[in-house]
Amino acid sequence: MFSRKQVFVIATLIAGLLTLPWGVLQPRTLDDLRNMVFDHFQRFSPRAYDPEAPVRVVGVDEESLEAYGQWPWPRTRVAALVDRLVDLGASAIAFDFIFSEPDRASVRKLVETLPDAKLRAEVARLVSKAPDSDATFAEAIGRGPVVIGATLSTQGQKSFPSKAGVVAAGDDPAPFLYAFPAAVLPLATLIDKAHGVGATNWLPDRDLVVRRVPLLMRAGDTIAPSLALEALRVAQGEPSFVVRSSNASGETAYGAQTGVNAVKVGSFQIATGPEADIRPRYAFADQRRDLSAKAVLEGKVPRSEIEGRIIFVGALAVGLGDVRATPLEPIVPGVDVHAQIVESLTSGALLSRPDWGAGLETTIAAIAFFLTMPLLFLAPLSVSMLYAPLAVALLFGGSYYFFEKHGLLFDPAYPSLVVIGSYIVGTVTLWRSENWARRHVRNAFGKFVAPAVVDRLAENPELLVLGGETRDLTVLFSDLRNFSGLSEGMSARELTQFMNDYLTPMTDAILERDGTVDKYMGDAILAFWNAPLDIANHPRKALSAALAMRAALEGFNATRARAAQAAGRAYVEARMGCGLNFGPCSVGNMGSARRFDYSILGDNVNLASRLEGASKAFGTDIIAAGAVRHEAPEMAWLDLGQIVVVGRSEPTHVYALAGDAKFAGDAAYVRWRTAHEEMLEEYLSARFASAAERAAALSQTLSGLWPGLYKALEKRYSGLAREGAQGDWSPVWNLTSK
Repeated sequence: MFSRKQVFVIATLIAGLLTLPWGVLQPRTLDDLRNMVFDHFQRFSPRAYDPEAPVRVVGVDEESLEAYGQWPWPRTRVAALVDRLVDLGASAIAFDFIFSEPDRASVRKLVETLPDAKLRAEVARLVSKAPDSDATFAEAIGRGPVVIGATLSTQGQKSFPSKAGVVAAGDDPAPFLYAFPAAVLPLATLIDKAHGVGATNWLPDRDLVVRRVPLLMRAGDTIAPSLALEALRVAQGEPSFVVRSSNASGETAYGAQTGVNAVKVGSFQIATGPEADIRPRYAFADQRRDLSAKAVLEGKVPRSEIEGRIIFVGALAVGLGDVRATPLEPIVPGVDVHAQIVESLTSGALLSRPDWGAGLETTIAAIAFFLTMPLLFLAPLSVSMLYAPLAVALLFGGSYYFFEKHGLLFDPAYPSLVVIGSYIVGTVTLWRSENWARRHVRNAFGKFVAPAVVDRLAENPELLVLGGETRDLTVLFSDLRNFSGLSEGMSARELTQFMNDYLTPMTDAILERDGTVDKYMGDAILAFWNAPLDIANHPRKALSAALAMRAALEGFNATRARAAQAAGRAYVEARMGCGLNFGPCSVGNMGSARRFDYSILGDNVNLASRLEGASKAFGTDIIAAGAVRHEAPEMAWLDLGQIVVVGRSEPTHVYALAGDAKFAGDAAYVRWRTAHEEMLEEYLSARFASAAERAAALSQTLSGLWPGLYKALEKRYSGLAREGAQGDWSPVWNLTSK
């Protein structure tokens, strides 16, 4: 058997090997869990939308599609939208569309679709002098601060036509950026006229939620800004970005190339992750952010909504398919996400996961681990049970505090998993070792003591000493009546089977109600409640067991009667007597140092045995002392008066148990009890003849077990009536036999 110290060492090693490596391995599942926690933080405390934010979205929504037809629109109409936004004073106009092909809705493209060659040539001649729609759009772009979108991909152009210069401070940022081999670009005529070109790419996680957004990426050998960053640059009229990387002046990296630290554009210094990525703090969708393209074209949008703001133009109609998922919402228009990025950049509402965060989390996890294991083994159970939930709550509470107050993301999931995992491993290990110890005790002592006692001894082996304690117990003593007559003519095998068939249901009735069987004495059973464990309402459980034994005896007799009839032999009904008492008894290990039993002794135990004997005199099956009745007054009782049993000088008030609490409310029982009490009152008043008459009447009225009770009482009352009341007469019945 391992000592508790050895179990602690084993459990600590197992728990450490199962939990601590997670921080080093960083499995994807852990990253998913971490993201889920951070998403819930944002849902609990989203960024509040500011209607004064310098960003608006002009969207191709359902209303615009209904008015102007399906997308894509003719470039001339898009040009008109640009001119309108320029006239309203937009500081930058960023298109979340990739105009990579010539306008398919232009007149010249429509002419090419005519099936008749002669007609096609004639119409082409007529429209040859009409302005080219792509050229018209390019001219509109050239008249305003327009940023057009491009998509970095695995196919397309091998370089990116960046309009902005990049000033690097520290290490070259290019190796740290997310890289793509090519880019899908707008038409060259549009690029030439645009003030900026921005990448529309996202970097969604495995669940396709946009949590991190790169501000700079690499297409081939060229650094490409994101659409949001490029729009912010153009709006400020800045010609370039400044990228601060590891080993720049003021940055501490000790020579290590750790990645990008910040991107500066105009007046905005933006702290980034090592890949030049940011984590926006999202706001929920708000109708005040979005404007309909139709309303802008028709002049229904006030100048105050556009002037001085960065305008993102994109698809708001869900049917156009440009939707994304954010930590707050499963479906968000992609153009809204671009707008939210700029809102976060300009308001400073960015979330940051420090590069030293993983190290801090691993340290916290290790500290939590080395607190969990000793507490589990050394602290009281109530303390160790509270520790795990409190530790997890503290970790999550601290993480949420830094999120809410400082925008910092520290992972509470990994340290919490270490706490929970080590707690489970330690608990299971401790439980298994204690179970092994219990089995050892059961193997050593299970043959000598009752199962309930074995459980307590397994928990506290130090109780295996001679001696005991005094406890209030409910004691039940039962015995078969006329056992000699029942067993007459039985072989040894038949007698053994008879006893097993009788004792099994009687024992089950006791054990199923938390009782302990002290011993069997032939056909007699001694049982008790409230030891070795405290049993709530144990007198009621003992009475319930007695009633169950009564019912079990009926089933036992019915089975025997059928068997006797089938065998053609005489049937003798088995009858039982039970005595119950309540009071202090001595309970514990009784015996010698070589052999002992967990048993009970005391005057109250003897009285229970005598009450079983008294049940014979009363002609009934279950008799309880007044102390038991006092503990369970709601049961159906019949007052039998006072008796003095053999071996005692003090009288004991006794009661017959007629039924349970439900039966006590039965109208028939109430009438019966009333008639019984009237009979008893006649007896106590020494009107014995009248009492005998009432007893006789009750014996004729009742059925089952109860006629025997009233025949016994009629016999006693009739004898007293013949003798007459003497001067020293007492209603106490002195019994002369056990």
